[in-house]
Amino acid sequence: MLPLATFAASAAVGVGKSLIGSLAKTDTETMDTAKSAASAKARKTADEFEKMFLEDSLEKLTQTQGTDGPLGENGTGGGVWRSMLTKEYANAIVKTGGVGISNQVYSEMMRLQEAGNGR
Repeated sequence: MLPLATFAASAAVGVGKSLIGSLAKTDTETMDTAKSAASAKARKTADEFEKMFLEDSLEKLTQTQGTDGPLGENGTGGGVWRSMLTKEYANAIVKTGGVGISNQVYSEMMRLQEAGNGR
């Protein structure tokens, strides 16, 4: 009966080691997935911030003093058209690499996130 108990204990230790190894691997994969998701979310937020900044800058750049121009500012739809046009300009600028604001915001977000995790 003693050899059977030894065999059972040895099998339990083997299963335990296997389970711990599996859990450690799963935990590492989960952490990598979480870091990847956080990085993607931070990148999207940084890009959206740059787009918003560019929209505001372009909106101020395209404002006129009530003169009738190619967008028909004196008409009822001129302001709406100008707003849509500046949003599309901002989207195009961000899609082609932006002006660098997004990269700086992303780097700062990641630095703050890493500093927060190191507490």
